[in-house]
Amino acid sequence: MFKIKNLVHDVKDVPASFIFEHFCSLKEKLTGQDIKIKSMFNPKERTPSMCIYVDGQKVYKFKDFSTGKGGSGIEMVKLLLDLSYHQACKLIVEKYNDYVLHNNGGYDIKEFKKASKYKVTSYNMRNWSTQDQYFWTQFNIGSKLLEAHIVRPLESYCMTKDDNELCIKGLYLYGYFKTDGTLYKIYQPKTLDKKFIKVNSYVQGYEQLKGHSNLLITSSLKDLMSVKSLGLHIDVIAPDSENTILKSEVMEDLDNKYKNIILLFDYDDAGMEAMNKYKEKYPNIKTAVLPMSKDISDSIKDFGAKEVRNRLVPILDKKI
Repeated sequence: MFKIKNLVHDVKDVPASFIFEHFCSLKEKLTGQDIKIKSMFNPKERTPSMCIYVDGQKVYKFKDFSTGKGGSGIEMVKLLLDLSYHQACKLIVEKYNDYVLHNNGGYDIKEFKKASKYKVTSYNMRNWSTQDQYFWTQFNIGSKLLEAHIVRPLESYCMTKDDNELCIKGLYLYGYFKTDGTLYKIYQPKTLDKKFIKVNSYVQGYEQLKGHSNLLITSSLKDLMSVKSLGLHIDVIAPDSENTILKSEVMEDLDNKYKNIILLFDYDDAGMEAMNKYKEKYPNIKTAVLPMSKDISDSIKDFGAKEVRNRLVPILDKKI
């Protein structure tokens, strides 16, 4: 017999893990591990980019890197089914109680521990190769820019989790370093999944600011260097990703230094949504769009540096 007391009346009593298991039709039970699935908001997606993860409060949340959407399970249901907050809560309670009634009294809500994750613990560097030269120069990025932003070619790197070690070796592996030599990110562009492995938080380009009057914020270090290759009189930085909003103290510092701060993220839905979130938090920030390829570096690869410069300069001039 099921127990009536297992039925709930408030969405706060519904485990967040249940919401994701049910509405995402997960094949595995969430017990503390992070998982990645294909976007629930982008049916055309081929490579999974929607992360369901445990936050610092041991509560499951989601981040969909395909569209930039993220938040709680309630927020996911609200966005997924185009419901109001109240409607989403009501539906979640109904689905949970229905599950309880048809599964002999309930849902296993044993306390779980956040699963450990692989962390980069070592790496080996190598010399630059002709393959590296071809890869970077197609984005108009040469050795001077790579040296200035401390990009180094890696032969391999190792990650550990508990007592397990995983070592990766390949031709197109690059380490991104701070000026003090600290590794903060690994970039593996030829990998479909996990192109970036974050090691430490860092505002890319912050240590290379020149003190120009205006600042451009791009979505990646590669875009940042591509912009600099065009010879524009503007400073450029990039957060960890376009889905990472710079902290208030960082933005306040930048606002005191620059006449104008302009966002130029990817030319896709995720990029547009990320810029809108910045505008909501920082109303004075300006936004710009380069309607060419997905991002600045790809636009240079597809159309050439001269064409990108000719089209980008008037766009930025209007903002400045």
